[in-house]
Amino acid sequence: MKKIRSLLFLLLTVALVLSLTACGSSSASADEDADDAVYRTLDEIVESGVINIGVFSDKSPFGYVDENGEYQGYDVYFANRIGEDLGVEVNFVSTEAANRIEYLQTGKVDIILANFTVTEERAEEVDFALPYMNVSLGVVSPDSNVITSLDVWNEEDEIIVISGTTAETYLTENYPNITLQKYDTYANAKNALENGNAVAWANDNTEVIAFALENDGYTVGIPSLGGQDTIAPAVTKGNSTLLDWLNEEIEALGEEQFFHADYEATLADTYGLDYEETLVVEGGIVSTEE
Repeated sequence: MKKIRSLLFLLLTVALVLSLTACGSSSASADEDADDAVYRTLDEIVESGVINIGVFSDKSPFGYVDENGEYQGYDVYFANRIGEDLGVEVNFVSTEAANRIEYLQTGKVDIILANFTVTEERAEEVDFALPYMNVSLGVVSPDSNVITSLDVWNEEDEIIVISGTTAETYLTENYPNITLQKYDTYANAKNALENGNAVAWANDNTEVIAFALENDGYTVGIPSLGGQDTIAPAVTKGNSTLLDWLNEEIEALGEEQFFHADYEATLADTYGLDYEETLVVEGGIVSTEE
């Protein structure tokens, strides 16, 4: 009987050791997979002759497709210059706010140039280059009921946001009492506001100002909500060769006032020249003047 018990104890011990070993191997493998970022280095991009850049296709005047099926806008103007200076063709990949990080992490794009606001949370998942634009949040609403403050809010009212944007994050954290009506695309958000599905739309102030300027009957009652942020290109986490080249490119473009030229070519028709110095960042240097 003692021999049987000893044999059973030995078998159980061996099984436990094997089980723990297997678990350890599985965990290590999972950790290794998590660290394996999917990206192409600068040399690989140049060798391929094509760079994949994620931009919006429905966010005029920053990234949109015109009546001829061509990509246009502030981000697109910059993307074309990147391709020119790298000596490669630009393949534009239409992206939405919620999948910008995913497209980088899965290698679907090399760079995101889709009005990507820099935040600490996002910087944990992607690498941001130097900024090329200033931005803050804003709120647009119909002239019949202009929203000038979110501090006093009717619980029955809802506000429109785009999923995956800083507006969604900011309102969730700072105004949890406000019900958010979330959409995946800018086109759907605009339609929802026009159809009266909610009392207001919160987004980048550049976007809501453009909407109010282009559509009669709407006012940006809150032109600046929260602090001022910056917009910057993003690359896959760890893609240092492409990140370093982008930073050098932005600094060099600043010497020729490239982003002012970009603004005047793509944004001036919408905003006029009064917003130029407020919005444009040259050479990655953000002004500290208020």
